[in-house]
Amino acid sequence: MGRRRAPELYRAPFPLYALQVDPSAGLLIAAGGGGAAKTGIKNGVHFLQLERINGRLSASLVHSHDTETRATMNLALAGDILAAGQDAHCQLLHFQAHQQKGNKAEKAGKTGSKEQGPRQRKGAVPAEKKCGVETQQEGLELRVENLQVVQTDFSPDPLQKVVCFNHDNTLLATGGTDGYVRVWKVPSLEKVLEFKAHEGEIEDLALGPDGKLVTVGWDLKASVWQKDQLVTQLHWQENGPTFSSTPYRYQACSESGTFLGLGTVTGSVAIYIAFSLQCLYYMRESHGIVVTDVAFLPEKGRGPELLGSHETALFSVAVDSRCQLHLLPSRRSVPVWLLLLACVGLIVVTILLLQSAFPGFL
Repeated sequence: MGRRRAPELYRAPFPLYALQVDPSAGLLIAAGGGGAAKTGIKNGVHFLQLERINGRLSASLVHSHDTETRATMNLALAGDILAAGQDAHCQLLHFQAHQQKGNKAEKAGKTGSKEQGPRQRKGAVPAEKKCGVETQQEGLELRVENLQVVQTDFSPDPLQKVVCFNHDNTLLATGGTDGYVRVWKVPSLEKVLEFKAHEGEIEDLALGPDGKLVTVGWDLKASVWQKDQLVTQLHWQENGPTFSSTPYRYQACSESGTFLGLGTVTGSVAIYIAFSLQCLYYMRESHGIVVTDVAFLPEKGRGPELLGSHETALFSVAVDSRCQLHLLPSRRSVPVWLLLLACVGLIVVTILLLQSAFPGFL
């Protein structure tokens, strides 16, 4: 019997490394590539439209954005702006999706396209314009254009490893192999802050609404910063004294929520309850190779419509070029009114039993 796998939502023509979900437009954005090596493997950012067809969640290619010789290794999303980590640089992309009007799609059909991705829907009519690339498809138009780009890492072997926006999308922070945090204005990418946060690579970072910054690095440290001033450091030994002799490396930091999604180096995918770490879903070696990113379908915008009767949906990507879908069925829960009714019934039964056992009790 073959290995059990989650449903394959999409397969790209290149390894996938990064994933984002735009709930307002119902778009799944997957990116990756083969890098600068002349192997024939392309580099790109693919925009997929999420839909429910015959009661099932599906994805189809709407637009393929060519990133030339640069593979996208990490992504952050702020409304209609994407920040893409490509080698030592951060590239801002602006995308806009809207419905076609009239016979515009038929007129656009006369225009050719430089790139056609796999599993593109029937009736897709791509088009190109000077200031950007526009794809038109079954009533949906998607226009993507490059904005600013800046070098964010300056180590001997430079690589941007993480990027994130702040709460109001006016700033973005980057970290890479040189251990420096750099903060940039959006969309100008003017640098406003730079400091050494870790000895070695920065694995992840997060910007809080109060201006604080959390970083985790290859040097086994997790730190909280107010601008470039260290506020505190987290120590595993304080939380787990029985493991004090074992070094632990912090791998990621993320916002709290209802669920925690996990992808492993062996290709397994899991969903946990965030506050208790109770495992609700586990698919062993679903990808069969390292999972590079996971993302939940947000419970806003078109999220509830796309979820249907499921409690949550987790997307995963890996270097096997696959994007998989992991659905968590709604857990059975007892309505509050039923609990109240049961309590009232229990009280009545208790009183009746006491009255029977002790006549004149009431």
